[in-house]
Amino acid sequence: MSPVRRGEKLPIYNRIAVLRAEHRLSRASLAERIEVNPQTVGALERGDHFPSLDLAFRICSVFDLPVEAVFSREEFQPMSTEIYRRTREDTP
Repeated sequence: MSPVRRGEKLPIYNRIAVLRAEHRLSRASLAERIEVNPQTVGALERGDHFPSLDLAFRICSVFDLPVEAVFSREEFQPMSTEIYRRTREDTP
């Protein structure tokens, strides 16, 4: 079995910046909670760095969310798109 290669073919998208803003956390505050430096948080948010499984779990723990709510292999749709779609589907 060959090692998994990441990059263009296997990107990892995340909602860290959005969740951090919703929780009113600075990069420094989140970094302290997950025991990394603030530059690492910035690199994660930009997609310049992929988290280890352990780090992903620590991030998810801060936001009390499952991994798939924070990280994905596919780009996340804007939250407004999801809410708008649900509202339209619920309307008779």
